[in-house]
Amino acid sequence: MKKVVVTGLGMVSPLGSDVEQSWGALVAGKSGISSITKFDTTGYPVRIAGEVSETNIDRFFTPKETRNMDTFIHYGLVAGAQAFLDSGYSVDEENQFKVGSLIGSGIGGLPLIEKTHETLSRKGPKRISPFFVPGSIINMISGHLSIKYGLKGPNLATVTACTTGLHSVGLAYRMIQMGDAEAMLAGGSEATVSPLGIGGFAAARALSTRDCAPSEASRPFDKLRDGFVLGEGAGVLFLESYESAKRRGANIYAEIVGFGMSGDAYHMTSPDKIGASRCMLNALNNAGLNKEDVCYINAHGTSTQIGDKNETEAIKNCFREHAKDLVISSTKSMTGHLLGGAGGIESVFTVLSVFHDIVPPTINLEVLDDSCDLDYCPKESRKTKVNVALKNNFGFGGTNGSLIFKKFGEAA
Repeated sequence: MKKVVVTGLGMVSPLGSDVEQSWGALVAGKSGISSITKFDTTGYPVRIAGEVSETNIDRFFTPKETRNMDTFIHYGLVAGAQAFLDSGYSVDEENQFKVGSLIGSGIGGLPLIEKTHETLSRKGPKRISPFFVPGSIINMISGHLSIKYGLKGPNLATVTACTTGLHSVGLAYRMIQMGDAEAMLAGGSEATVSPLGIGGFAAARALSTRDCAPSEASRPFDKLRDGFVLGEGAGVLFLESYESAKRRGANIYAEIVGFGMSGDAYHMTSPDKIGASRCMLNALNNAGLNKEDVCYINAHGTSTQIGDKNETEAIKNCFREHAKDLVISSTKSMTGHLLGGAGGIESVFTVLSVFHDIVPPTINLEVLDDSCDLDYCPKESRKTKVNVALKNNFGFGGTNGSLIFKKFGEAA
């Protein structure tokens, strides 16, 4: 099967409007979490989130092109455009059928759905916009990027809750491996900092209520963690076969060498350590690597009591004695949880960790939980050799995904 490499990166996050800003803030241990400004939170039990402050979408698309789209599409388009342009890939008559897009979302156009329902309630069905459906459905990020750049290869979207972004990257990787495409834009996007988004997760008691100190609210693996913080944004990678990248002299950030999936078959929302452990093991087996080859894990690490405990147990179950030698961190401590966008931005962060040999920190980790007893790189980034990194995401419905990135040209 074909070797697959990463040649382009794009991102919009609570930490910045592009990869450079977001990565710089991440390595510096800055939080992107603050009080919600997108709607009036009076009466809500949660009033904090990781909001995107700007997208600079006008750099890539005209107002006419974007005015009838939900925000999650905006985020995905900007991240996708950044990744495509960063790759330097040129679409022509010969390769146009070999390059595609696979960018998903966990929920999709929730804010536009809310707004349209308000219009329906106040003004009746005749006032519903004809652009409502194409402006809110999940596959339209891939569709618009396909139109924008002439990508006539696979054009689709994945929806697997909080594993969406990672599964999108993994499935695009498989498509290139198997020859369905030569290159793919892949990742995830989400924009659910909205009345129903916050209200729904708050009703499930999944969110942190540490409103008095927003920047300290997301604290994965800390003893005093009290739930996740909702974030928004998008992360997209440009993947291509090594043969293609070599032929055009592309800059290579990292190689994707493994992808694993599993299902818990356990509970609708509660995780199971066996499923998560099996997922990591599947990725290792797919990569043909030993457990000892992995240096760093970018954890799912949501800052929930059960989730962080479960992931720690799964890592120990998978890696056995090597677990204590791993460096682990959760970048959600700074971005919040982007749901379907999480695997997108966190895959970008993991690639950059491999490329720069830097492990970003888990901020707000003050007191380790007794059940979370590994090295989570607390408070400050760590300069260390990262030849091989594993990325985890786990989603509602018991859907799990793990990716393995390797420094290009390095033997494991």
